Order: sequence, then structure tokens, then C-alpha cells
Amino acid sequence: MSDEAPLSLKDPWVVRSVAAVAAIFAGATILGFAVLPLVQTNARASGLWDAICSAAGVVREPTSQKPIEPDFKISPAVMTPDMLRGADADSIGRGATLAQQCAICHGPTGVSRADSPNLAGQYPAVIYKQLEDFQMGARVNAIMTPFALRLSGQDMIDLASYYAYLPRLPAYHPAGLLPAPRIVINGAPLRNIAPCGACHGALDNKAGSPWLEGQSAVYIKSQLQAFASGERRNDISEQMRNVARRMTPEEIEEAAQYYASQPSPDVRSVSH
Repeated sequence: MSDEAPLSLKDPWVVRSVAAVAAIFAGATILGFAVLPLVQTNARASGLWDAICSAAGVVREPTSQKPIEPDFKISPAVMTPDMLRGADADSIGRGATLAQQCAICHGPTGVSRADSPNLAGQYPAVIYKQLEDFQMGARVNAIMTPFALRLSGQDMIDLASYYAYLPRLPAYHPAGLLPAPRIVINGAPLRNIAPCGACHGALDNKAGSPWLEGQSAVYIKSQLQAFASGERRNDISEQMRNVARRMTPEEIEEAAQYYASQPSPDVRSVSH
């Protein structure tokens, strides 16, 4: 049996320890629930009780302070997984007629030879969103903006339906030809970068995310750089801007080259 005396309030060390803990607790409570909420620069509390409620997570009464609005136009598009699926033949036919104006940049079959994006087989919701963004000013381009301004809502649906109907370029990544970059397969978790394939995968994709296989490396690289610099900002919830600005130049180059990988014309002709 131990001969040590049990803790007692008569012991000065016990009293001092309890007092020190109580003082630290009281100081931390005052600092966290009163001082910090009162001195914060954003959403500063209007009083002591308001500060305590704010720190405790209690919903406060709305203030007259106006929310911060962006100084640029944002995309008005609302994306859903089933958006524009199942287009009818009439819509596809009208889109084919309209697409004759697009052939000089995007190719007569939707496959570009001018480092413009390939539209053949692209998800219809993606094409519709980009056209709407060009029309509304959320995305700006010297060629696409004037063209989109002339389109009606039905025109955009028809173009999206037509290009989605065309056969897309398949994924082409033979083993040993071009190893899949880590940024595409695994992302960079320590930098909060999800794998490219999580949204742009070949089996499934996130609503609004384009099919990237076969796209020009020049185009993919330029768009990632535009997202990273903030020059392009029509991505949903800043997802691409948050990813691109954390990517290194080497990762941008690797991702662009990986998705641009396609068989040579000789290989294509043999496979057909």
C-alpha cells in the first residue's frame, strides 16, 4: 500500500496547479469567445453577446452589410448529369447546318487541325455551357464571343446535340508509349489537387467536365495556364482555377501531352 498522501486542497502545490489551470481556461475562453470575434476584420461582431454567439456557432441576425460581389461576370449555367442527353434527329440536323460555320476552326468532322478544341463526341452539356458563357461574357474570346452572341438558346442546344452525336477521338495510351503522369492518375494530395481522371475520366465524368482525350496539347496547356493566372474564370465553383494554380509547369506540360496522345496517321489507317 502506498505511503503517499492523497491530493488535498491543503497542499499549496495542488492549489497552485488548480488555480493555474482555471486561469488558463478562463483566459482562453475570453480570448476565443469575446476578444477575437470583436477584432476580426471580416464580419466583425457588433457587441459582446454577438461575439460570444458567433464563436459558439449560433446563427446571428442578418446585418445590413452587403455580400462581396465579384468584379467580373460569372457563369450562369447550372449543370446536371443528364443535361441535354437524348437529342432528337431534328435537333442534330439543325446543328449540322449551323456547324458549317464552325468547320474552319473545329474541323468539318469536329476534329480540329488548328489547335482549337475538338468538339466531336464532346458531352453536349459542356458545349452548351461554353457557348452560353461566351454569350453572357463569362468567357471571352475574340472569335467565339461574336459568334455566340448571334445564337439563340435553341441554336446552342442544336450545336451541342450535333457535336455530341459525332464519334469522338478515343483514349490512346498504349503501355510504354507515354507513362500516365502522377498528376493525372493520383493528383497531388499534399497540395489538395485531385487526379485529373476524377472529373475527366474515360468511364465517367463530373457534370460540366469536358472529354479531354485527343485534345491538342497546345490547347490544354493554354487553358490550364489561363485558369492558373485567372484569365479564364468560368469554371464551376473555381474548381479548375484552384487546381491549375497549384500545378507546376512540368505537371501542366505532362497532363497536356498525356491527353493529346493519339496514334499516328499510319497506325490509324492500319487499324481501320
